[in-house]
Amino acid sequence: MGKSVVIAVSGVKNSGKTTLIETMLPLLAEAGLNVAVIKHDGHSFDPDPPGTDTGRFMAAGAAGTAIFDGEKFKIVKKQPVTEDVLIGQFPEADLILLEGFKYTAWPKLEVVRGEISQAPVSDPATLVALVTDLPLHLPGIPTLPLGEPQAAVNLLLDYIQKERNKDA
Repeated sequence: MGKSVVIAVSGVKNSGKTTLIETMLPLLAEAGLNVAVIKHDGHSFDPDPPGTDTGRFMAAGAAGTAIFDGEKFKIVKKQPVTEDVLIGQFPEADLILLEGFKYTAWPKLEVVRGEISQAPVSDPATLVALVTDLPLHLPGIPTLPLGEPQAAVNLLLDYIQKERNKDA
């Protein structure tokens, strides 16, 4: 295993980013990849629901909490963070999918679903592919069918191989 490959799955709100990631994950696992997902939330979120022990600790003023069961864990800290810091938390991952990040320089799959939007919003220079149900075509950028996650997985497998060959 080498350095993790990072790809953003981008698009406007409700375009189908989560659904695409969710349907690709089992296919990527079948292909033998260890995949992590980092989701950006443009709003504040509550990582520990009120009433849980860890939620109660945070509400009482803890700077952080951790919970584990021997097979998995969750750490919550109150501190500024970037996706780079979070990417560093997954050294074992072959692939890290970032959900969101449409205006960043990360390479990306952009989801364009016709009932939500009509055109991509990301910088074309960052696009690895468009995933859409529209007849969209940008020069040099593959267009993949929305609702067929295997097509996106095949493209990602090729992309990962090319990235690893660059690093070799």
